[in-house]
Amino acid sequence: MIIQPTSLAAMTWAGAASGTTAESWRVGTVLDARPLGMGSQGRMVLQIGALTVEADPLGIPLPSQFQVRVLAMGNPPLLEILAGAAADPLVQRALRERLPQQNGYAPLLATLGALAQRPVVRQLPPDVRAALALLDQGVRTRQDITRPEGLREAIARSGLFLESQLARPRSNPMPLGEEDFKGVLLRLAALLDRQPRLPAHAPASGADTPPPLRQRGLQAQPRVPLALPFTDTPAADDIGQLLGRLRGDVHAVLARLEIAQLDAAAGQAWMIEIPLQGARGRDVLQIHLEHGLDPDTGSQQWTLGFALDLPPLGPLQGELQLRDLRLNVRLWAERSTTTERLERQFTPLRQRLAASGLQLDQLSCQTGLPQGHGQSSALLLKATA
Repeated sequence: MIIQPTSLAAMTWAGAASGTTAESWRVGTVLDARPLGMGSQGRMVLQIGALTVEADPLGIPLPSQFQVRVLAMGNPPLLEILAGAAADPLVQRALRERLPQQNGYAPLLATLGALAQRPVVRQLPPDVRAALALLDQGVRTRQDITRPEGLREAIARSGLFLESQLARPRSNPMPLGEEDFKGVLLRLAALLDRQPRLPAHAPASGADTPPPLRQRGLQAQPRVPLALPFTDTPAADDIGQLLGRLRGDVHAVLARLEIAQLDAAAGQAWMIEIPLQGARGRDVLQIHLEHGLDPDTGSQQWTLGFALDLPPLGPLQGELQLRDLRLNVRLWAERSTTTERLERQFTPLRQRLAASGLQLDQLSCQTGLPQGHGQSSALLLKATA
């Protein structure tokens, strides 16, 4: 929802947007809010923190007092209406620290590819090389994720569930940190932080901080070009720059993983990212997994959405909805040639689903990606100066 400041608050808002009162509007901050009534043009008048703003009607009643959380600063800032009691201040602090630092896997995978091309990488300390080898082994293959048990394992070892798995008794003698992607990233980050002469990692500016993944929705992520700004000679300074960039990329992915964990704690929905070994490069599979009840029948309902950008096919997106044994499948492709290619696979797909005992109610593929927003049930407010 777009929020416009009233004339009385315009100067105050301008000060907040420019940073003079930015402390109270930092990402993750929870602000008290209350409705003040209706404005002259039929818009709601709200007081949010020290500001008075107008907003289009939500279509639902608001309590006399509620709270909003700052999800992202920029133009426009993004606010989330919080339901119920105030959120845990420790969670808010963790979000505030990590949101400006987050980034996806694509830059990290590009840096790893560039590093692999430098022969002098063999001169790195053995513990760093061992951690890089574990990270490389953790990248899934197409064969892994096209098998049900392989996809289940990739999701379980994606890093999102590391701490919950550590709390359970284990029969597997291999340390979980060598199986789980977050565990491997944590180990590599600790080793890189101890390396001398690495360039300092500067987190991204918080001027336009993106919100958590669940608020953004599925996004197909293209590969990041290697773009090696280095000389052909494997000089120590070149490796230092690559390792410094690697350290920054690892910390950015860890921040994104931890934000996804914090964001998933409030409901039965998860955003999962899985690095994949593709043809002549690596790609990122993004999955949205949600469990709930059908509002009409009360039956169990699972929704699995995915987004992937493959160089031969272009950006793809899909959604599978399973209610009991009834399945709906919707696919989207940016390129018409990819739509045609996918539709040629519909007949064998229908046969395989029928053999599995599922009833297919819908199977479609459209050209053009959906322009939906995040699938979180939270109410979001976008503020504009």
